[in-house]
Amino acid sequence: MNRKVLHVIPSVAPRYGGPSQAIMEMCRALLACDVEPLVATTDADGRGRLPVEHGKVVEYQGVPTLFFPRQWSEALKFSLPLARWLGANVAEFDVVHIHAVFSHACLAAANASRRKGVPYVVRPLGTLDPWSVHQKRWRKQLFWHLGVKHMLAGAAAIHYTTADEQRLAESSLGLGRGVVIPLGISPDIFTHPVPPERFRQQHAELGREPYVLILCRLHPKKGIELALDAFLAATAQPELRAWRLVVAGAGDPTYVGGLRRLVAKRGGDERVLFTGWLAGDDKLAALRGAALMALPSRQENFGISVVEALASGVPALVSPHVNLAPEISAAGAGWVVRLEVDALEAAFARIMRDRDERARRGAAGRALALERFTWPAVAAQLAQLYATITR
Repeated sequence: MNRKVLHVIPSVAPRYGGPSQAIMEMCRALLACDVEPLVATTDADGRGRLPVEHGKVVEYQGVPTLFFPRQWSEALKFSLPLARWLGANVAEFDVVHIHAVFSHACLAAANASRRKGVPYVVRPLGTLDPWSVHQKRWRKQLFWHLGVKHMLAGAAAIHYTTADEQRLAESSLGLGRGVVIPLGISPDIFTHPVPPERFRQQHAELGREPYVLILCRLHPKKGIELALDAFLAATAQPELRAWRLVVAGAGDPTYVGGLRRLVAKRGGDERVLFTGWLAGDDKLAALRGAALMALPSRQENFGISVVEALASGVPALVSPHVNLAPEISAAGAGWVVRLEVDALEAAFARIMRDRDERARRGAAGRALALERFTWPAVAAQLAQLYATITR
């Protein structure tokens, strides 16, 4: 039985990082599981807009997608045309899968689903973590009372991507009906023929030196300043001076400019490379050439770039606030390090000196990614969830 599933997300522009990437890969995988996905979203792209047609189903990254204009507010991504379409069409679907919480599109999707009796699933994207709830707290409290509380109470299931994300949300908010289904990566990442030399050829300044890779949306919650301080301190030691740090990602220009000034002030321009956003084969080459992936976030409900690194045979250094940390620790696929400069500096120095341990943990990470985090396996779990809530 084919099930029609509507996926609603506030935006899918690449600048918004993992959620934009994950929803399209998720829907492409669901096509092979007797699920007919349709994505409904806005054209939001930071201060600009995606160059897309409105109100007509188009193929976007291989997925049937409906775009509506964001009318105002980058934070809320308000779109009355999207809300009206949901009210008129949601009953045509067997399930609605809502990605995010504190946004106009999410509330509109939940309201329309409840009115039409359509079961819906909420994937909160880490926004119910206590750390996240306390960011811009007044706005989130207002949203909570305007509809988020009812949205969560009326959900057929709340989709968490890690057990830690579920534990943190349920313990602080008293929620139930949680289910843990991870995000995935394409199986092609294990076999796609992209040599790591491709990345070095594009960035000759790296030479043959080993490098640590930070690959994420550049945002204060990612702990990048701490990583920069710790890396530059560790590589001040003569025997580690050859190491490089590659920061791959995009973010608010003012914030990124501050990161560059921090590096310059510490005399680290020769040791730190900012590449901007990487995608496709360029990203895969950067991953495969790295000696270590670092993501010392203050809050991270999953961390798709970490799983991509593990799949590439690259071990990961993460903070305890990355919700994948327990899985990484249990599999011996990397290191979980306190979010403090001294602890990070000591960890960097220790890891850089031990090539054999990096290789061992990299192999363990690749095995973990292959076993648990491929999209075909994840899509099968999602299809089973949809079947369960529509019986």
